[in-house]
This record gives sequence, C-alpha cells and structure tokens, in this order.
Amino acid sequence: MHAQRLIGHLLAGAGMAATALAGASAAPADAPLRQIEKLDRALVVVPAPGGAGMHVSWRLLSTDPAATRFALSRDGTVIATVRGKAATSFIDATGTPTARYSLSVDGKPVATAIPWGKSYLAIPLDRPAARTTPTGERYDYTANDASVGDLDGDGRYEIVLKWTPTIAKDNAFGGYTGETLLDAYTLEGKRLWRIDLGRNIRSGAHYTQFMVFDLDGDGRAEIAMKTADGTVDGQGKVVGDAKADWRSRAAELEAQDRTGSRETADGKRMAQIEGRILDGPEYLTIFDGRTGAALATAPYAPPLGAGGDDEAAVAKRKAIWGDGYGNRSERYLAGVAYLDGRRPSLVFGRGYYARSTVAAWDWRDGKLRMRWLFDSAAPGNERFGGQGNHQLSVADVDGDGRDEILYGSMTVDDDGKGLWSAGLGHGDAMHVSDLDPANPGLEKFGVHEDIRGNGGIGAAMLDARTGRILWTKPAEKDTGRGIAIDIDPRHPGAEAWASNAADLWDAKGNVIPGGHPRTANFGIWWDGDGLRELLDRNRIGKWDWANGTEVPLLVAEGAESSNGTKANPALSADILGDWREELVLRSADSSELRIYATPYATDIRLPTLMHDPIYRLGIAWQNTAYNQPPHLSFAIPAAGPKGAAK
Repeated sequence: MHAQRLIGHLLAGAGMAATALAGASAAPADAPLRQIEKLDRALVVVPAPGGAGMHVSWRLLSTDPAATRFALSRDGTVIATVRGKAATSFIDATGTPTARYSLSVDGKPVATAIPWGKSYLAIPLDRPAARTTPTGERYDYTANDASVGDLDGDGRYEIVLKWTPTIAKDNAFGGYTGETLLDAYTLEGKRLWRIDLGRNIRSGAHYTQFMVFDLDGDGRAEIAMKTADGTVDGQGKVVGDAKADWRSRAAELEAQDRTGSRETADGKRMAQIEGRILDGPEYLTIFDGRTGAALATAPYAPPLGAGGDDEAAVAKRKAIWGDGYGNRSERYLAGVAYLDGRRPSLVFGRGYYARSTVAAWDWRDGKLRMRWLFDSAAPGNERFGGQGNHQLSVADVDGDGRDEILYGSMTVDDDGKGLWSAGLGHGDAMHVSDLDPANPGLEKFGVHEDIRGNGGIGAAMLDARTGRILWTKPAEKDTGRGIAIDIDPRHPGAEAWASNAADLWDAKGNVIPGGHPRTANFGIWWDGDGLRELLDRNRIGKWDWANGTEVPLLVAEGAESSNGTKANPALSADILGDWREELVLRSADSSELRIYATPYATDIRLPTLMHDPIYRLGIAWQNTAYNQPPHLSFAIPAAGPKGAAK
C-alpha cells in the first residue's frame, strides 16, 4: 500500500485523524496493497523510572480496528482496559519484579510476559574464536551491526548480527581484514546459525551490507548478501570454489616489481593492493532465515570488470571506477524497495565517488532474477556520476505507489531510470522524511563533502520528488555529520544541524537561536512525546530547547556503540512493546547484546512503526555503510509530555 493510504489506515486504526499526514503525497486510488509483516503483540515489562512500579507496553498493529479492546492483567487480575484513543502503554505503580502479566485482545488471550530484571534484556552471544592472517597477524571478533526479521514466521523478531574482525579496514586502506561472520539469534539467546563470508570478501563498513526481509511473502525473512568463493552458509555448504584465494599477496606483487624496493611507485602500489580482492567471481546470495542455508546465488552486478593486480589491470580499473586499487569500485550499498508497489525487491549498489551503479533483484518462487541495472556510465546518465553517499534511503517520492532509491544527491526511479540529480556531490549523511510539512511530499536533508565542486554548499534541504534545492548552507570544508529530526515543538517539522556549523535550523533553513546539540548522530523515539531524542554512543538525551542544553535520559553502563567514531548502535528499531524504539548495544566484551526499552509511559496511541513503509525499509538498510537512523513517512502528532525536557 502506498504511504498515504497505509499511514491513513495506521492512524485511523490508532484512533487518530489521518489529517496528521499534511505533507504526504496523494496516492492513486488503485495503488496495490503493500506487503507488511504479520507480527505478534510484543508485550514487554520494564522497571519504571525511580522505582515507581513497572512500565508495560505492547504492539498496536496497523490492521487493528479503532474499537479494538485490550485487557492487561497482573497475576490473573485485570488492572487496565485500553480502547479507543488510549495508548498501549501503562504504568503499573504497584507492579513488582515477580509479577506475571498477560494481555487479551477483544477477550482473547494473546501474550504473557514477566518483568525484565534490569533496564535491558541480555542476549548471550557465541563470540567467534580468534583467527590469523596469511602474514601471521592475529585478530579477534567484535559484535557489530544488527538487523531484525521474523525468520521462522511466528510473528516475533529474531536478530541477525554481524561479527567484525578487529583488523577490519576502510576501503581506502590495503592489508588483510579477516573474515566477516553473521549469526542469527532468538530473543532468548539461542543461536540459529552462522554464515562465514570467507576470505574472498573483505571486512569493513563498506563491504558487507546484509539485508534481512521477507522477500517472497511467505511470512519468513530471508537474508541477502554479496558473497564469493569460499563463503560457507549456515549449514556448512560452500558457495563457489572452497579452495580459491583471490587476495593479493605481497610476495606475488614483489615478483612484478622491477627493483624489489617497496619505496618505488610499484612498491607503493603493492602496499595499497596487498590483501585486497581484485579478481575472482563475485556473487549475490539469498539465504534461508530459518537455517542460514544458501537458497540461490547469482553473479553480482555489475562485475568489477578488470581483474588482477598487474599494472594493466590497475590502469583499466582506474578508467572504469576512478582508481585502480579497489577503493571506489568496492564501495557497496544495499536496501529493500517495493518497486512494483506490492512486493519487496533487493537493491544492491556498487560505487558512488565516480561511477555509480544500482541493481534491483527479485526473489520470487525460489528464483533470483535481476529486475534492472542502473549505471551512471551509460550514455545519457553522465549527470548521475559522483553523486552517491555512504548510505542510501528508500521512499515513494513521486506518489505513484512505487519506491524510489535515494542514492545521495541523486535518485533512481522505480523502473531503474534516473529520476533526478541535484549535482551536489558525495556526502556522509542524509535523511528522508516529511521534514517540512509546508512543502508537499517528502524532503531530503544531507551534508556534503565536495565543497569545491558544488559551489561551497555544506548542507542542503531538497524536495525529494524533484531534487529541487529548497535551501542550502555554506561550508569551506567537508561537512562530515548532519541530521534532521524534530527536537523543538516551537517550530513545524524537523530541525536540522551539521557538524561544522554553529546554528540549528528550522525546516525552512531559518536559524533557531541557542545553538544545536553537541552531536549529530542518531535520533530515537524514547520518552513518550512526539519529538525525537538524541542517541550517540551509549547515551540517550533530550534536547532542552528552552535552555539550549541536552538532558541525559539513559547512560547504558557497560555497553558500547560500534563503528569507531561513527558511534552507532548495533540497531535502533521498534522491536518490542509500543511504537517507541528500542536501543540495541553490545556489551563491552561482546559477550552479549543488550536491548534497552523505554521505561516511560506515553499518551500517544500509534501502530508499530514497523508497519510504516519508509521506516521498515530504513531498518533494513540501517546497517549499510555509514549507519543512519530510520525515519517515518509522516510526523508523529505532538502529545504526551510537553514543555521543558524531563
């Protein structure tokens, strides 16, 4: 279902007026029904703030009629009846850690739960053993990005977790990186399977995007990733040639060096290329969510196009991708999009600094087929080159019921043709939502790196349908961070700010006096009002707009963020309870994942965010390259706690 129709249904089912979607696009009357997940009630009980009993919350579905009646019981006695416009959130002031809670819907029992003993749910992890590179370098593993999907069709989410070697590297650097591993866990901590991507897939933020989604509509999520010779699926079966090793080695490169000196130009080339994979077959593989078994494998598109590490191969790759040592050609992005408006397709990209390519794939009836391939190098697409970001977003920007791929400063239409290019160049962060309610449709806010090439623009707000620039902010150097979320109720829409600018801007680009928050990282819905809170490292804070300061709400002691200075959570998503988001972090020693759920009550009745079309796809692509927070297709109406920050 198109965003306007779906969210109108969501709000109607929640007892809210669909007019809250003032900025959403009109949908065709015959827009097809969009596949959504069939989820359970996700009843969760956590200690309330200050020892004031227990906070109990549960999931409202987009399919729930407005008259749906919930009965919440503690130890067999009904303690709350929720219907109409009441939120699915309740503070049980006399609840205790030993209480037992149950939930009924229209008189039918649907869920039971016991309180969490701590402020988080701990999921024990099976940390992989240390390994060694061909040069004898030892490395360990750290829990990294995570995603969720209903892998077994029971209506509950499971977690898919990426293990990153401690020697993983950015594409700009040569050297061995170790193998990337993926595990699947139930919320109770049972490991379902492990996939080893093998020696021929490098490890780093830009190499190993993994999509977790129900791609064929059977009620169970699949996993899709780029693979290579030696990838081992969750059942121990090898993809391709198990013995192949396509990594460039120093000894082989030294034989090509006429002088034998690593200080020559050839020697510098060797340092760049050693440990990289610049030859051999590349694949896209679909894995079964229940078992981790490889279901289908196809050649990755487009291929590298110039294998080998000799001088001729280096020169050919430079001509194709912009450099010869596997930096620009090995920048990968991935997402999920409803390109036909009804069923999800996979989207896998390659390149964005120079040549940008995007391939769409369908997994239907047990077969993997490529739907289309967009290539900025194709005749007529020249204006789309060099416009990609370190992430993508997916949304129906033109109101036709089908999704587009926002690939930085450019957008690819649902049919694989270029829709628009703003010409602002590469950037490190972007956000797509109904950021400005006064501008019809969706907007895209982003920060930019190519200051010399784009006329000195460091940040910009664009109309997502046309790419028209709504406003810009100047910069003299690369703007590395930026975010647009609603943190101030005095101004309609989202507020935006960037790392190298002192000002906070409203949705029209006007300066809001008082400066902006110290960080420009993630946002999270946490405390119960319609505003978003600030998430950075292991901390959640509230922007106190009256005093221009951040008020801490959560410090997750003993837990850590991921991806170095990016300081991302393993995942932030609406996994449990009501519509608020959960925070997933790893413990400092990677022995467990910790899921933090809000202890605050809310007055807002809203269906799960996972039934919103933009948000659910944002959870799928959140692990892609430089992780960004998910967004909604609409603005949450102001309600709940108001005034100064709590």
